[in-house]
Amino acid sequence: MEVTDIGNKEEGKVWHRKPTPGKGVFDNTVRFLHVAFDTTGDTFLAGDHHGNIYVFDISRNRFRLVQKTGQACTALAFSLRRTTEFLVALADNTIKCFDKDTKQLVSWMRGHEGAVSSISVHSSGRYAISTSLDTAQLWDLDTFQRKRKLNIKQSVGIQRVFFLPLSNTILSCFSDDSIFAWESDTLFCKYQLPVPDCGPKISYKAFAVTRDGKSLAAGGRSNLLHLWCLDSRQLVRVIQMPTQVRTVRQLEFLPDSFDGGASQTLGVLSQDGMMRFINIHTCKLLFHMGSHDNAITTVAVSPNGRHVAAIMDNGSINVYSVQSLTQELNKPPPSQVAVVSGGDADQELSNLKVKVRSEVVQRPAKSSGRRTQVKILRPPAGSTAEDKENELPAGLNKKRLVALLKAFGEYPAKYRMFVWRSLLCLPENHASYSSLTDKGLHSAYLTLHDKYPIKSHKLQRGLQRVLSALAHWAAIFGEVEYLPLIAFPFVKLFQNNPMLCFEVVATVIVNWCQHWFEYFPNPPLNILSMAENVLAHHDKELLQHLVDCGITSQLYVWPLLETLFSEVLTRDEWLRVFDSIFSNHPSFLLMACVAYIICCREPLLLCSQKQDFEYFFHHRNNLDVTAMIKEAYRLMGSTPADIHPRTMLSDFTPLTKDQYPVFNQYPEFIVEYQSREREKIRLQEMEYLRERQEVSALRADFVRRQAEEEACYAQQELLQKAEEQRRNILAQEEEKLTQQRAKLAAMKRELKVKEIQLLDATRSRFFKNQQDLKASQIQELEQEISRKMDLRERETAAAVQDLEVRQMELEAQRKRLEQVRRMLHLTFLPLSQLPLLSPPVTCSPSQT
Repeated sequence: MEVTDIGNKEEGKVWHRKPTPGKGVFDNTVRFLHVAFDTTGDTFLAGDHHGNIYVFDISRNRFRLVQKTGQACTALAFSLRRTTEFLVALADNTIKCFDKDTKQLVSWMRGHEGAVSSISVHSSGRYAISTSLDTAQLWDLDTFQRKRKLNIKQSVGIQRVFFLPLSNTILSCFSDDSIFAWESDTLFCKYQLPVPDCGPKISYKAFAVTRDGKSLAAGGRSNLLHLWCLDSRQLVRVIQMPTQVRTVRQLEFLPDSFDGGASQTLGVLSQDGMMRFINIHTCKLLFHMGSHDNAITTVAVSPNGRHVAAIMDNGSINVYSVQSLTQELNKPPPSQVAVVSGGDADQELSNLKVKVRSEVVQRPAKSSGRRTQVKILRPPAGSTAEDKENELPAGLNKKRLVALLKAFGEYPAKYRMFVWRSLLCLPENHASYSSLTDKGLHSAYLTLHDKYPIKSHKLQRGLQRVLSALAHWAAIFGEVEYLPLIAFPFVKLFQNNPMLCFEVVATVIVNWCQHWFEYFPNPPLNILSMAENVLAHHDKELLQHLVDCGITSQLYVWPLLETLFSEVLTRDEWLRVFDSIFSNHPSFLLMACVAYIICCREPLLLCSQKQDFEYFFHHRNNLDVTAMIKEAYRLMGSTPADIHPRTMLSDFTPLTKDQYPVFNQYPEFIVEYQSREREKIRLQEMEYLRERQEVSALRADFVRRQAEEEACYAQQELLQKAEEQRRNILAQEEEKLTQQRAKLAAMKRELKVKEIQLLDATRSRFFKNQQDLKASQIQELEQEISRKMDLRERETAAAVQDLEVRQMELEAQRKRLEQVRRMLHLTFLPLSQLPLLSPPVTCSPSQT
């Protein structure tokens, strides 16, 4: 085990020395939170607590800091259609798309109100589903627009929503343990998976689907796992984990290159931080990762099943090599499987429930920086040379396989790839294959899609990659025109593992295509003569008929060989035939060609035209493949030794493990001459294309200028017409404006008259009000005057009365005085001595 401290580095080497099988640890000063592999399985993303996103390339031994988001990520996705782009869900409930090469922000997707817990990408890489607790949203990754939104009741939360592999079906799992399948285009509900009513409630939290999309595993707050078959939509098995497992946190299927997508190994991450890998059919515990002291929080499994990236409880990342952890996955399937039934559960579940047997665990020894110890099974000391020859890797025996093949006619489809890999003794030389693929696409196959158009871009790229590796391995394979026909069936069969595909094709060329290239560029006349000799020995009448019709072996044998029967057989028939070809001597391929011709003798005897024969050997025909294979075995045993191809062809020779062998069984001077001529033609073609491009550019420039002139003239005419039209419109508008102005003047006059009339009426009302006010004031003054006059009259009357009274008093006094004077006079007293009785009377002016 090697530990790499990333620290504050932005790039560097993953390992500073060649890694040994086991695991590698990436340590960081900040805790890692999430990891995600790309489609190749050799590169993965990792995001830490501070929002730093790293890319780790295991095959190139490099890591690089590609983005600083500034906030923690909650989910990652790295399997988009554009392989340099990735999605990261952030703590602010948004999703951003970045380019790992340019480090630029591609798009910013908003819409979630809660934290995004998972991102599922469609197998095409064009669509993605982001899931939060309250909603799930479907995004178009070409336009980065939201297409659909799944809203739910607040009482029912979403556990997970994801795409099923190789289909347009969306699976949604809710907190009430209900599981629904939807059509992604129309969101039509296709079906609901049945959940058992009896037994304990699991409360699903973790889900996993096989690569072929046919099996679903679910687990939760229990040590029980439910396994559904999505084709029949039935619960097929309930697996009981060991008692140490109380809660299942995560489930991941471990892919295998030869299982056809039907993964058998399931990884179960439990609450104790250990991930246990079990076989879902035998219910055996194969191996485990993590421990109580070094617990795992989350894992990601590479699509090719070679690596497992685990984030540990301390925030570091452990990268495990699956091949070094166990040899259980590479062993042949057992002949019998014992299933241990469950305890006293209900009868319905008891038929499905099995327990995981933990006593057969293979635990890797604790790594101390050394190579993991592996126990190797050795043959008995007394084994013979023949037994050693028949012994195959992984404990298989070729004799037993051939006996099984003859009994059933074919190998089990489930284990066919495993058997083929063992029969061909593939070395799985990653280093040598990488050295070939690192050279890039070969110049001979840059335009392969023009000559061999394939609808699937994935198959097109896979075929181009394998052919380029073959051309870099041996120069002749850049010149062989029929090489794509040989390789295509294997590319289609091994499209998920290009290295194994290359090694299978290379093994076929080295062994079953012996002496094919000695007469290059002509067909292998020596091989065709062998087949013709065998046909002459076993069916002279048919050969004579072919000769009479002018048909040579280049027309009835070579089409079968250069396509390896892929044009005349269906997929199942082709697999059955190659089960026998790979299990026998390389000469069996020629015998199979002769057997095909003999089994089709009746329709061939009816043909007489060359076109009919050409059509017959390039199209599928009504043929019993079982009879053809039996005929091939008969030919292998009954053909005389002097004409038997076995005497001319060497025995099977596997590819060497350390390095691929040198292939030089061809006329090198012809290949070199053709290579030089092809390079010369390519340069001439490039020069011609350059000149044609220049002429095209000049012609395009001329056409552009002519179009611009015509467009200019047309535009001028349009402008003149538009000008005239605008002038007419302007005249009409001016006339309308004049009329409107006249109407406006009339309206103004009318308004002025109304205003004057209104002012007159107002002035009249004002004057009238003033007059009324003056009149009322005058009336009030008159009333005041009359009141004062009345008051003055009353005061005058009162004063008159007072004067009259006073006058009367004065008169009385005068009379009294007069009387006194008389009396005094009488007494002869002077008047001045007489006393006055009252003061003299004076009157005020007002009283007067």
